[in-house]
Amino acid sequence: MEMDVNYLLHRQQMSLIRAQSSRSDKGRDAYESLAQSYTDRIDAYRRENERLIIHAH
Repeated sequence: MEMDVNYLLHRQQMSLIRAQSSRSDKGRDAYESLAQSYTDRIDAYRRENERLIIHAH
């Protein structure tokens, strides 16, 4: 599955910005959790690309 990593990076940043500006602990926790889920997907994408690059050489 092709992934648009720029979209994920953007969403991660927006979630972190919203977490930082959230007025409630619950809202902050929700946005931080969302940012972490984007981080996990970005990391998985990077690991997969590293694996593909290593096998290509």
